[in-house]
Amino acid sequence: MGASSDPNQDGSDEQQRRSEIYTYEAPWHIYAMNWSVRKDKKYRLAIGSLIEQYPNRVEIVQLDDSNGEIRSDPTLSFDHPYPPTKLIFIPDKECQRPDLLASSSDYLRLWQISDSDNGRRVELKSLLNNNRNSEFSGPLTSFDWNEAEPRRIGTSSIDTTCTIWDIEKEVVDTQLIAHDKEVYDIAWGGVGVFASVSADGSVRVFDLRDKEHSTIIYESSEPDTPLVRLGWNKQDPRYMATIIMDSSKVVVLDIRFPTLPVVELQRHQASVNAIAWAPHSSCHICTAGDDSQALIWDLSTMGQPAEGGLDPILAYTAGAEIEQLQWSSSQPDWVAIAFSNKLQILRD
Repeated sequence: MGASSDPNQDGSDEQQRRSEIYTYEAPWHIYAMNWSVRKDKKYRLAIGSLIEQYPNRVEIVQLDDSNGEIRSDPTLSFDHPYPPTKLIFIPDKECQRPDLLASSSDYLRLWQISDSDNGRRVELKSLLNNNRNSEFSGPLTSFDWNEAEPRRIGTSSIDTTCTIWDIEKEVVDTQLIAHDKEVYDIAWGGVGVFASVSADGSVRVFDLRDKEHSTIIYESSEPDTPLVRLGWNKQDPRYMATIIMDSSKVVVLDIRFPTLPVVELQRHQASVNAIAWAPHSSCHICTAGDDSQALIWDLSTMGQPAEGGLDPILAYTAGAEIEQLQWSSSQPDWVAIAFSNKLQILRD
């Protein structure tokens, strides 16, 4: 990621690496952001606006490899009710399914991207609302798309619930009261297993084969300290990471040893906002926060005591507080960050 890689590399190689940073300026503050997964849509991302009013925007942008410009396609830009809290493209690397983008805000929505002879366009395919009897619904804080079973999406809500949708049938598979307070994030760990974090300060794991029970993997050491983000290591599902609200540390957990963090990453100088496990390596994680830093860590030594704690192996400094971070699963040497109205993609 350029900014502080191996000082022993020769200068020209370092210069080449440093130039592998591409920036896109949106007309608004960016919050939600994610990579496309399809192998036929390289360097494609979706970004969502954070505007304090009902109409917001989503843009689908793509890096033009020939000239190094990230461009927005006006035909793939659309209005979105409220700021999307998360955006995820369908986990379909082999292009076997329709090209879908999911978003969460007041409801879960699925958008179909069409690229035909008649041109490109985005259309709302599904609006998934579990509270049809009520005029109001608890806003969705986050969601995750199940890679092993792409018909399943799990959402988390401020109404303390997690809802598992069958998006093909457009019906609720399961709804669970997951926590005592607002649920801030959800992550799949396999076909029928997911975890969530909450304002109640706990990480809980659920197995859909036994919906009556959950396992508390971790609780914040100070009472009523919310956990706001959760990342489950796809390459080694024994490990997950969570962020404590307004804290500069990231807590890494081993689900075989509940309650005790396996390591705490403590090199950020301000609140951490985002975490992303490497999609191609079981021991690397990227973290980013209000200190404008994106840090990559090698956790292969995390079981061994390190004097003064673990240090990151790479650091990149952005132009403002980093609010969003995503590691590309189809092009794993690329990381994307969002800060202010800028999207940057970096080759690590």
